[in-house]
Amino acid sequence: MPTVEETRRQLQDAGRYMMTNGLAWGNAGNISARTGEDRYLITASGTFLGELEDDDLVECSFAGGRLHESDKKPSKELPMHRAVYELRPEVNAVLHASPFYSTMIACSDLALPSDWFVETMYYLERVARVPYCHPGSDALGEAVAAHAKDANVLLLEHHGVLVFDTSVREARMALQTLEMACRMLVTAGAAGVKLRNLEPAVVKDFLTNAGYKPRRKWES
Repeated sequence: MPTVEETRRQLQDAGRYMMTNGLAWGNAGNISARTGEDRYLITASGTFLGELEDDDLVECSFAGGRLHESDKKPSKELPMHRAVYELRPEVNAVLHASPFYSTMIACSDLALPSDWFVETMYYLERVARVPYCHPGSDALGEAVAAHAKDANVLLLEHHGVLVFDTSVREARMALQTLEMACRMLVTAGAAGVKLRNLEPAVVKDFLTNAGYKPRRKWES
């Protein structure tokens, strides 16, 4: 596992990447990464992801408190980040953002296929919807917890998206793949282009045997 300072740099880089590539805007969104079995760094409340200073990332324990004195408060979205880390010990990074097309799909009833191309098969292997709860509420944390073990991408209805993976880099790739797929879904629909799906057997064979990435393990 990277050191706390290395993790801080990774999150700062991810924030800049998200802002530069249309995956975040304004001060919407918050990101975090695990720094130990029971702790993680998370962006402070009201921070701008494209310009994260060192003190804009606050280290917190699963018990909920800040581990070091700081003038900054951790993001109020902390409950949903903590829920993922507690339920998925292999997850080391959680990104929450509201990219344009992904949030559009989260605000709709459209289903997002994961069987279009290589990256969607892997990074969008399991996408689940989380009913709307107020941002930062315990109810949202509980709603995320109800789906965190069965998916690696969550569409937060009328809110945005939550992606989580084994590293900051992989989580960033998942977020960008999600936004690309949502853009394809909307653009193809508007243009009247019918996108074809790969056969389920092909997708299963790819995930199991292609060696693209380590196969995720699911309980169900």
